Amino acid sequence: MHLPFEPERESQSGEGFVAASQAIMAETVTNVSEYQAIAKRKLPKMAYDYYASGAEDEWTLKENREAFSRILFRPRILIDVSTIDMTTSVLGIKISMPIMISPTAFQKMAHPEGEYATARAASAAGTVMTLSSWATSSVEEVASTGPGIRFFQLYVYKDRKVVEQLVRRAEKAGFKAIALTVDTPRLGRREADIKNRFVLPPGLTLKNFEGLNLGTMDQANDSGLASYVAGQIDRTLSWKDVKWLQSITTMPILVKGVITAEDARLAVHSGAAGIIVSNHGARQLDYVPATISALEEVVTAAQGRIPVYLDGGVRRGTDVFKALALGASGVFIGRPVVFALAAEGEAGVRNVLRMMREEFELTMALGGCTKLSDITRNHIFTEGDRLGRPLPRM
Repeated sequence: MHLPFEPERESQSGEGFVAASQAIMAETVTNVSEYQAIAKRKLPKMAYDYYASGAEDEWTLKENREAFSRILFRPRILIDVSTIDMTTSVLGIKISMPIMISPTAFQKMAHPEGEYATARAASAAGTVMTLSSWATSSVEEVASTGPGIRFFQLYVYKDRKVVEQLVRRAEKAGFKAIALTVDTPRLGRREADIKNRFVLPPGLTLKNFEGLNLGTMDQANDSGLASYVAGQIDRTLSWKDVKWLQSITTMPILVKGVITAEDARLAVHSGAAGIIVSNHGARQLDYVPATISALEEVVTAAQGRIPVYLDGGVRRGTDVFKALALGASGVFIGRPVVFALAAEGEAGVRNVLRMMREEFELTMALGGCTKLSDITRNHIFTEGDRLGRPLPRM
């Protein structure tokens, strides 16, 4: 089943920006990774470094991509693939494809329309947008862009009344789920942000917290964001707080930041509606495994009791296929979206989703799969398989 994208609309963000965008759009972008170089040319160094960098040595940042290259295909042939159905459901909600948008903060640093543009692009593609707590547009403002399937990513602040108010605002605005980030009791050491003394550019704010007495992101001898997190985020957050969140909202809760079997079992026990295997885009603890490397362990531990999704390093339709073959119910993409947003605004985000969709559809066809349930562990083999695990029988 093919759900076409709506026609692209030109950004209305000023003559200078439109002219620059048109010059960039003259380039032929053939895959989502090419947007990163365009974004690097367009963005101020502090903004680009914030989006692009990882923690410390950035080993996990590289590994999030390189681990996909060590997974190879075992395609089937002579199968009628004239019709490909990529539709699926997430938490009971039908979406056009198993490719969704991760939460990325401060999107108006990338483009004047920021989260508005991303929300419209996701809606046009028939998929999920996840809004960051640290968005530069509020939940109400994003909801005002029109209908769409939206999740809300949540950081738990020390002031639980603020958290409760924010969760209820998101629910009232029509958001369908909470993605609870659980890997950030402190901010990882992001050395690019420290060197740049990162702060939000003038005129941008954390819109969901506007008017609340929650401190400011001041420029200091460190990253302003790191200082802000140290002052506001609740380090006492624990598994019991999943139950607390369930008591204040009817929205299902996805636990984002799980990379081990032990924590997967605890997520199931806590009553979470799903798991997002994530290492925070390699921005927290360096030298943790790539998410695609951790995925199968988490899926096995979850035992099919709740869905498991993958976040991190996805740049190709082939990556999506590999994740589904290892048991993921879908994937989330982050950096490709924000780099495309910087390059072309809403049109860029639409193009990323289109390219990812088309690549995934092609991978399914060449792999011999006509629907998502056809994709199995037998369609791939990993480095572990080559080191001794016997190949599965078809």
